[in-house]
Amino acid sequence: MAFLSIIRRWHKREHVPIREISRRLGVSRNTIRKYLRSDLVEPRFQVPDRPSKLDPYAEKLAAWLRREASRPRKQRRTVKQLYGDLVSLGYDGSYNRVSAFARAWKEECQRLQQTAGRGTFVPLAFAPGEAFQFDWSEDFAVIGGVRLKLQVAHTKLSYSRAFIIRAYLLQTHEMLFDAHTHAFRALGGVPRRGIYDNMSTAVDKVGRGKERSVNLRFQAMTSHYLFEPDFCNRAAGWEKGQVEKNVQDA
Repeated sequence: MAFLSIIRRWHKREHVPIREISRRLGVSRNTIRKYLRSDLVEPRFQVPDRPSKLDPYAEKLAAWLRREASRPRKQRRTVKQLYGDLVSLGYDGSYNRVSAFARAWKEECQRLQQTAGRGTFVPLAFAPGEAFQFDWSEDFAVIGGVRLKLQVAHTKLSYSRAFIIRAYLLQTHEMLFDAHTHAFRALGGVPRRGIYDNMSTAVDKVGRGKERSVNLRFQAMTSHYLFEPDFCNRAAGWEKGQVEKNVQDA
């Protein structure tokens, strides 16, 4: 799902040529065109007609790459060595496919580190259209004589500080998506990046550092609106301090 979202964002928002996307991801231009023509924003869980021989080994290869990345540079195994290990496990595909997988994995890690990796400076100043911040708060209202607890969605532009709030009964996916739809319409557009905490409707699992297992429905929304989600470090609410201030004021 993140793969599809990256393709859509690069091509439709950043206007990266299909040839360059193909080079970065190690995927054929025809495959890139197929994804863009279909205009999918949500994954289709079906067995492909021509599955890659690497598919059964992809999870293991990703785990090896993570382990090697944590080792000192001189002690890391090369992609050719990893390919040899896969062959010993029964993989009979090409080395080029393994190399393309490793290259795409490393580029995605570099992208995450550049946006908000460990030790990265988090700017207090933002360019126009660069980012927005989102958060929830709780409040109460008396409706028809009944006191109700409300879940209030706060969306704030990081550059202009313009914001919108909407109240809901729950913090479900439907309420989250509705809040974004109204916010983008009221604020006049969609910034390139959205800054969030690790709310359960967006993150299924928080990993080490900036590693996140992002919810598929949330990914579908970011792919539709063509913005990149950026999740705060644990216990680092100051990274979205503008909208936090909104929550305190509310």
